[in-house]
This record gives sequence, C-alpha cells and structure tokens, in this order.
Amino acid sequence: MRRQKILITGASSGLGEEMARRFAAQGRDLALCARRVDRLESVRDELQAAHPGITVAVRELDVTDHDAVVRVFGELRDELGGLDRVVVNAGLGKGARIGTGRADANLATARTNFVGALSQCEAALGIFREQNSGHLVLVSSISADRGLPGPKAAYSASKAGVSALGEALTAELAKSPIVVTTLLPGYIATDMSGRAGDSAKMTASLDDGVDAMVAAIEKETNRAALPGIKWRGIDLALRFLPHAWTSRFV
Repeated sequence: MRRQKILITGASSGLGEEMARRFAAQGRDLALCARRVDRLESVRDELQAAHPGITVAVRELDVTDHDAVVRVFGELRDELGGLDRVVVNAGLGKGARIGTGRADANLATARTNFVGALSQCEAALGIFREQNSGHLVLVSSISADRGLPGPKAAYSASKAGVSALGEALTAELAKSPIVVTTLLPGYIATDMSGRAGDSAKMTASLDDGVDAMVAAIEKETNRAALPGIKWRGIDLALRFLPHAWTSRFV
C-alpha cells in the first residue's frame, strides 16, 4: 500500500527533516510539524521548489501541549484530505545526572519524548480509527533497550516508554487495518547525537541512517533496529546478554 499523505513531527531538522526530503522525492504529500515554524517554512519552500507536484503543509507544534497536538493533527488531516501515515519523531536529547540540580532538563526530555509521543499516538489513532486505516511510526532509540547511566538516564527511560507503547499498540492492532512500526535507531550523525557525545566510530552518516529508517518504514515492519546488521546485533545484545558483557555499548 502506498501511503501518500504523511505527517512528520520534529521535521525542522535532523532525522525528521531528512525523512521529509526522502518522501518528497517519492512524490508524497507532507504535513510537517515542529516548534520552529520559520525553519519549517524554509523546508516547505525547498521541497515544493524541487518537487512542484506535491503538497507540503506546515504547522508550529509543541508536542507537550496535548490539545495543540489534537488540533494540529486534525487541521493537517483536513488540509491534505486525510492522513495515511504519522511519524512520531519529535524528541529531545537533553539530560543530566539525576539529583544534581538539573531536573528541568530531565523532565523536559521525559515530557517531550514519552508524554509527547503518547499525545501524538492519541491524536493519530483517533484519526486512523475513524478512517479505519493508517500507519503509525514511532521513532524510539536503541537506548530503549537498557537503562543508561549518568546524563542519559532520563533519555533512555523515555525511549523505553516509547518502545513499550509501540509494542502494546502493535499487539492491540495486529488484526486491524492500522499498522504500527517502532524504529530503534543507533547512533546517527545529527545535532542531537553530536551534543550527546556519541562514539564517532559507531555513528552512521545522516544519509545512511535516514535511508535505513525510510526503508523500514516503507516495509511497514513492526520493529526495526538500524542502520545495518551492526545495530541489529547490538539490539539483541542489549536486550538479552548480561550487563557485564554489554557495558561497553552503553
């Protein structure tokens, strides 16, 4: 099934922006959301100039505002004449060691990455249930596989929540016309990964990472650790091997 009308959150930079470019090149109509509406408008103008036949609608959106998420998703559905796929991508990589006086960073990460993702699922599935079709994509992280120490603790916990939510919805909707995909990217070269200090040797280029993400989305697989066999192996190791064996990966 070709999913023609695709909504992507967190589309003003990084993975979201690059996914928008890939889908635009395939002739898809896009609904792009982010807090930085000026950046979204620039992306929209670029994509429509490169691909004149597509529609690109943009909205400012803070995914921690549930009412705004429901309203904006509904507006974009109406503007595009429906939504075939929603990519829950907006996220934060901020964090600090818990108990060191930076609760603001950890709470912001938890609210955006998990509570914001839940709001997006509520809004997307409300639309999909009404139209009895749709593809929900949750962008989690390989960090969801195991609690990470220090400043990554809140981030890994928030992404574990996203993965659990994806697993639950996959089971619930398995026999329905609604498909759920959970992506678990490893290290991909974005502004967020750079700030987190991820290992350069383990980091895939943005092009390779997004190519793998789009391929998994198009296959509509239920769960995919990526990019490449390396991250599938790390995914299995983090989930099933003892901590003493896997500590060098975290």
